[in-house]
Amino acid sequence: MHALILSGGKGERLKPLTDAIPKPMVPVQGRPILWHQLQALKRVGVTDVVFLCGYRWEAIQDYFGDGSAFGVRAAYSVEETPLGRGGAIKKGLGLVPKREGTVLALNGDVLTSQDLAPMIQQHRLTGATATDMLVPYPSAYGVVEVDAQNRITAFVEKGELPLWINGGIYVLQTTVARDLPDLGDLETTTFPKLAQEGRLYAFKSRAFWRAVDTHKDLREAEEGLAAEGNLPGA
Repeated sequence: MHALILSGGKGERLKPLTDAIPKPMVPVQGRPILWHQLQALKRVGVTDVVFLCGYRWEAIQDYFGDGSAFGVRAAYSVEETPLGRGGAIKKGLGLVPKREGTVLALNGDVLTSQDLAPMIQQHRLTGATATDMLVPYPSAYGVVEVDAQNRITAFVEKGELPLWINGGIYVLQTTVARDLPDLGDLETTTFPKLAQEGRLYAFKSRAFWRAVDTHKDLREAEEGLAAEGNLPGA
């Protein structure tokens, strides 16, 4: 099975860590985010990884090489100018053999303890063109719980809102390439179209999940990694 990892993020809010490396190469507990992702991908049978990269992409190649030292085959789809997530995936699919029907795709800055096997299984059972992992929308503030008499019963730090957000992990049929833009993000182009046509499904996960965008996110990812026992899912 092939996986495509969007690895071109500049990580402006993680400077100075990203002055010489792309965001997905930022270390979490001493290893790049991409390294942790590879562990999760290998557990579900991924043998080939295509890094979709641009900014400081040589740092990724210097670290992973042909992938053999990490138990995978690695390839690199390098963008001269940013293509957006949809354009990057479309370009990267050109490096996936036509015999492959299903691929994984993920943002290179996310860590999760979610086992991806159930997501792949659901995708195949539904016959979806694309399946998007959704995670709960965390409140930016502490949530106050109140009973019917307006008595405050609890304070919940970073409580969940009754909404779901895109977790940045996808299972895709390779035929999705015809629906992807040459330039642009799949969330604003491809996914609305697939949703309208009934070809887009959701996989809801309440497992640990963190997108590493800021130094605060990085600290929380470190804590999550420790709490989850090195994140069995990622």
